[in-house]
Amino acid sequence: MTARDLDWKPLALVPLLALLVLPFVGSASTWLTLTVAGLAMGMIIFIIASGLTLVFGLMDVLNFGHGVFIALGAFVATSVLGAMGDWTASAELWRNLVAVLPAMVVAMLVAGAVGLAFERFIVRPVYGQHLKQILITMGGMIIGEELIKVIWGPQQIPLPLPAGMRGSLLVGDAAIEKYRLIAVVVGLAVFALLAWTLARTKVGLLIRAGVQDREMVESLGYRIRRLFVGVFVVGSALAGLGGVMWGLYQQSVVPQMGAQVNILIFIVIIIGGLGSTSGALIGALLVGLMANYTGFLLPKVALFSNIALMVAILLWRPQGLFPVTNR
Repeated sequence: MTARDLDWKPLALVPLLALLVLPFVGSASTWLTLTVAGLAMGMIIFIIASGLTLVFGLMDVLNFGHGVFIALGAFVATSVLGAMGDWTASAELWRNLVAVLPAMVVAMLVAGAVGLAFERFIVRPVYGQHLKQILITMGGMIIGEELIKVIWGPQQIPLPLPAGMRGSLLVGDAAIEKYRLIAVVVGLAVFALLAWTLARTKVGLLIRAGVQDREMVESLGYRIRRLFVGVFVVGSALAGLGGVMWGLYQQSVVPQMGAQVNILIFIVIIIGGLGSTSGALIGALLVGLMANYTGFLLPKVALFSNIALMVAILLWRPQGLFPVTNR
């Protein structure tokens, strides 16, 4: 981690935002409930966005079709969890986890496999051509949505939480939903794994070096193209995992859900700095908190609160909180 990654000012934004809102909310219990809900939403968005920010940072690819992997992961989860009704209906948390974990793994495998084909046939022909990337990946997402409709149908499909994950825990007078706590734990685990991989492994070293100077990595004899493909597949798999988490968060899935989340994802990676995993985490937490606070305090403002947040951040730091590329 570089000295810039240790910059304390962006790290202070999340607690600062939470503390600034506390007097306006009034009730400490309501504030705690909103804060945990915002952190959970932010962690789910981070899981989805982390893959996309790596893809852009290393591959210089504007993948506007990222949303199709989100929707695919969510729909795969409906099939897997639907086949494990006895396990999801149990009130025992461990039995619910036995059902949810395989759903996550299968969703990641399917999304990763589709991501491999997406990179090969859609993204690879337009490397280095940003305008064409936007057009062709948007087209890929539309095709993906239509294929999802063919397989699962166009209707909204319920994705209820397993019985053991429903309900809330009382912390004083505050009611904290169990699933949101689980989402925070999963998000932290994903961030810790990504941070460890990028900072402590040879693959992570090559990824970081490729983000900074692709030509130098290639001159040392490493096949950067294979690294590109691997990062794209991992990013797609993370989007599939995020789709499962988002579907359970919303408790329903629709084929267009990926396109709906796409806007939030791009806001997050712009706020965080293109190519920065740490920036994506901070950006996602800010977006999640802002959405929940404004939804409670000023519902009409909530419609454009995240756009306003992005504008404010860019006025302060035009390249985002933790910029790692000059593209």
